[in-house]
Amino acid sequence: MKIAVVAANGRVAKKVIAEALDRGHEVVAFGRHAENDTQAKEYIKKDILDLTKEDLAGFDAVVDAFGAWTPETLPLHSTTTQHLADILSGTDTRLLIVGGAGSLYVDPEHKVQLFDTPDFPEAFKPLATAMGKVLAELRQRQDVKWTYISPAADFQADGERTSKYLLAGEMFTLNSKNESIISYADYAIAMVDEIEQGKHIQQRISVVRA
Repeated sequence: MKIAVVAANGRVAKKVIAEALDRGHEVVAFGRHAENDTQAKEYIKKDILDLTKEDLAGFDAVVDAFGAWTPETLPLHSTTTQHLADILSGTDTRLLIVGGAGSLYVDPEHKVQLFDTPDFPEAFKPLATAMGKVLAELRQRQDVKWTYISPAADFQADGERTSKYLLAGEMFTLNSKNESIISYADYAIAMVDEIEQGKHIQQRISVVRA
């Protein structure tokens, strides 16, 4: 498969690229920095908002790994995702979003999200809210083959690669050890599995260490 990874120099993106390459996929990395800090042999220096339909033509999947954390840049989560969605509108190219855990639901009625709960850290609420908005906006689009993949609440950059994960849906899910945890490496495995299988078009899924 031919896969584009956008915002490719981020830590999650680099794990996804490495996983896809290990499985023999063709990967093109897109980033705004001059240097290629990924394992991809083909790297294109271009900001997300400058990408065009032509740039992403012919790909089977596009992975959106954009991340922003400051108050002034948080709205870019929505802006960049919608730009990619507009580019891919009406095509067979799938858009896979590296999502957040805060928008997962904690009640069967899907009325209360994790970031609404009393114990959710205040410091992470702005980011969780921004990522939740991305998901809400994607739900309004029937013209794009999107999939939003939420990690577990404890998303560990340097966590162990176990090669095992539980695939869940909209609900905040704990494993048998009562944990909500996953490493970037195991998340990347789940991401590439979804790219290959394409079982959750226009859905949000979530992953937690098995």
